Amino acid sequence: MTQELGGFAALELHPSIVAAVVATGYEEPSAIQQQSIPIILAGHDMIGQAQTGTGKTAAFALPILHRIDPSKREPQALILAPTRELALQVATAFETYAKQMPGVTVVAVYGGAPMGPQLKAIRNGAQIVVATPGRLCDHLRRDEKVLATVNHLVLDEADEMLKLGFMDDLEVIFKAMPETRQTVLFSATLPQSIRAIAERHLRDPKHVKIQSKTQTVTAIEQAHLLVHADQKTSAVLRLLEVEEFDALIAFVRTKQATLDLASALEAKGYKAAALNGDIAQNQRERVIDSLKDGRLDIVVATDVAARGLDVPRITHVFNVDMPYDPESYVHRIGRTGRAGREGRALLLVTPRERRMLQVIERVTGQKVAEVRLPNAQAVLDARIKKLTNSLSPLVGDAESTHGDLLDRLTADIGCSPRALAAALLRKATNAQALTLEAVEREQPLVPTSAPRERTERSGDRPDRGDRERRAPMPLAEGRARCRTALGARDGIAAKNLLGAILNEGGLAREAIGRIQVRDSFSLVELPEDGLERLLTKLKDTRVAGKQLKLRRYRED
Repeated sequence: MTQELGGFAALELHPSIVAAVVATGYEEPSAIQQQSIPIILAGHDMIGQAQTGTGKTAAFALPILHRIDPSKREPQALILAPTRELALQVATAFETYAKQMPGVTVVAVYGGAPMGPQLKAIRNGAQIVVATPGRLCDHLRRDEKVLATVNHLVLDEADEMLKLGFMDDLEVIFKAMPETRQTVLFSATLPQSIRAIAERHLRDPKHVKIQSKTQTVTAIEQAHLLVHADQKTSAVLRLLEVEEFDALIAFVRTKQATLDLASALEAKGYKAAALNGDIAQNQRERVIDSLKDGRLDIVVATDVAARGLDVPRITHVFNVDMPYDPESYVHRIGRTGRAGREGRALLLVTPRERRMLQVIERVTGQKVAEVRLPNAQAVLDARIKKLTNSLSPLVGDAESTHGDLLDRLTADIGCSPRALAAALLRKATNAQALTLEAVEREQPLVPTSAPRERTERSGDRPDRGDRERRAPMPLAEGRARCRTALGARDGIAAKNLLGAILNEGGLAREAIGRIQVRDSFSLVELPEDGLERLLTKLKDTRVAGKQLKLRRYRED
């Protein structure tokens, strides 16, 4: 353990923070962490230029936790994030690293959730506040003193915040905070708008710039498929029908998920076992030995439990749950393709996780191709192929050794050899569906393709006649079209509208349909169910400093 603590302990972080970091499976600080942590610990303002996936969340979370005073029940650190998803991700990271720090509380503040409990958590003394700018400004309108005690400010993905139109909100937040605060800004790029913010609001900042290392895993065939979260187990079972694997490791995020998935696999006849942090060392060794010698074919594991797992016969890695960062992804899929052998890695991606998929592709420098779930015909073909392979070696001398028994059984039962063979097949296959119609009936899972979230300026290309008068595209069932007077001439792009609605409306990305930006107005497709409630929630939302004012669009 002492050796494991060495890297982070050398940064002079509190031992409880270091212990929590090691418990997550990290052993050595990344480049951005090595350079940023000492600067933030020393109290300097800082500009960090680093891509998502370089470990920047821990680069600011760890030193801020070190400087937090748990005895003071008041907000001490504010982290601003551009989207609800990122805010939740950062809040979860803080909670993980603060697990061994009694008295430290984290609250996530974002649109789409009730404001009352959020404000109550802040007033009750949550020391760490992770927020989206729009919702935080809503709280400031209710209580302008809510940030008066904050002495550490982090702007995470500052360039994305500006792209989403939060400049005005940021200025409001800056004014509501003490001028003596420490300010840390992270951004993948440093356009002039970011530099202007730094000049106005940071004091003699230190600069840290990290170039992402391109990680290659060329020996491994990588693919991803889109599924909804509640389809994951069904998707794994479907994939296993058609994938020809020797041994496989399936990665999930939680201990409970290892047990649930392993149980589902065992129920379908697979030789599977769970591997998580609650499993004793001797049991862990038995599981790994069983995987090595073929008594087990599938292990369902968490990242921490799989550390040091090296089994040459692993041909497949299933990322059932998305890893937290690209480095974890590379480590996971590196369990296959060992010693020059080919390997295959499949990643299940929910609609909300497509952004992390893009980050993985950027950091690894490789495209992770999209595949579809196998259809009923592919499943049927795979089942028949497996049955053929299992029976072929038995056919050679079967007639000489069991021919007389066949004659007796057909006579005793009073059936043809064909009827008897069919009955024996049914018993051997445990009544498994082996016709296309039967397979289709047991396959309720529909292959998922990427839903269209928006059409970027899709209404800006002239077709026939005046583009402002052109009829909108047909509506999908269950959606309503809404109109805002903000358009391209106001400097609005589809991503600005999308970000504002996601943050303030609390919708999932897939709930928002096409966004068509015209010169003098824009059209947005929203769920019909609960539309009036949503429009009320978005009533005071601002985009690029202007009121959104969405209204139902009447197509007369």
